[in-house]
Amino acid sequence: MNAGVLVSVEVDAATIARGDQIMIGGHTFTVTDMTAMRGGAKRLVFSSGESFVMTRTTVLWAARRHTPRRYRPRQPPRGTGPVPAQKGTPE
Repeated sequence: MNAGVLVSVEVDAATIARGDQIMIGGHTFTVTDMTAMRGGAKRLVFSSGESFVMTRTTVLWAARRHTPRRYRPRQPPRGTGPVPAQKGTPE
């Protein structure tokens, strides 16, 4: 079983990725391979063996598996804290 959760993302030919699940005509397809084509289009190959040409301007919603990380508070950037006094300098 894959870890993580499925999140909905808006994808186009530039942002589609392997493993994305897209729905076309009420059927869910999982992208297994992609080929870049002329004009910014991509030919998507699905796990079922079917293919789909996604043009540069086509926008779809996809389900993408995302592994959430535990929240860690951000550390302040180095060198932004108080400056320590140097030895041997007059105050």
